[in-house]
Amino acid sequence: MDDLITQDGQMQWGGLLLGERTSYVGVQLTGWDDLPDMENGTVAMPTQHGAWPGPLLAGTRALTWDFRILPSRRQDFPLLLDRLRRVTGVRQEEQPLVIQLAGARRLMWARVTKRALTADRTYTRGEPTGSLVWEASDPRRYEVTQRVAKTRLPRAEPGLAWPLTWPLDWDSTKAGDGWLEAENTGEAATHPVVVFHGPLKLPALIDEESGRALEYAVALGPDDTLTVDCAAGTAVLNWSASRLDTATARSAPERTFTLEPGLTRLRFSAEPGPYDPRASVSIFWRSAFW
Repeated sequence: MDDLITQDGQMQWGGLLLGERTSYVGVQLTGWDDLPDMENGTVAMPTQHGAWPGPLLAGTRALTWDFRILPSRRQDFPLLLDRLRRVTGVRQEEQPLVIQLAGARRLMWARVTKRALTADRTYTRGEPTGSLVWEASDPRRYEVTQRVAKTRLPRAEPGLAWPLTWPLDWDSTKAGDGWLEAENTGEAATHPVVVFHGPLKLPALIDEESGRALEYAVALGPDDTLTVDCAAGTAVLNWSASRLDTATARSAPERTFTLEPGLTRLRFSAEPGPYDPRASVSIFWRSAFW
């Protein structure tokens, strides 16, 4: 995804390295540090000055990169042009675009929506100028490395052993404490992927501060997983069968379950029963940036 990038001013797309120290020399990139266009839900007050502030919802992000092809040898130009055409053709699915600027390497998923290469005199000399436009349906930029946290169900403490002897020994050891923390170091909310591992019934993950929960009335066997993709709004059993219909009344809509900037503390729970160390939950996320 980003294994070719070594410095600022470089980007990787479709396995091709672009920018500094390549034959595809960047001239200008626009839209990267800009805020995306916003849908403003503010409504004017009908009988007095001002308005009721409504939600701001970001639209797509468009990136425009102006560049010039500068081959070290003129005979390399046809090959360089062919490589560029191949990776910037029409694709229906979004692909990862990684860009490093100002020491920060960020990831977006996007599609090329425009490629311009003017066939002028510089083109015939093998040094054409051109531009590429990417459009990202998700306008947020993400850290490249995905983070993960995992915990098991809490096991009840054994308490005191009888007959009592002094000093009393409170055994607080647990096989799993049922809590996990997820830190979003960016400034935009990010959608996690939550994976419940059986055996357990009624798996739930609760945000300690907001009280929002993901909870499903489903029984998972020892080899079962329930994967909740909060960005896609899906809950899938064993990567094949949807279980969205098992969401309980207290479960939040999946797309509204996000990790806000900062540290989020989450609690894992399930229907009471015999403790099994195989029952666990994993959460995967990337910090998000505007």
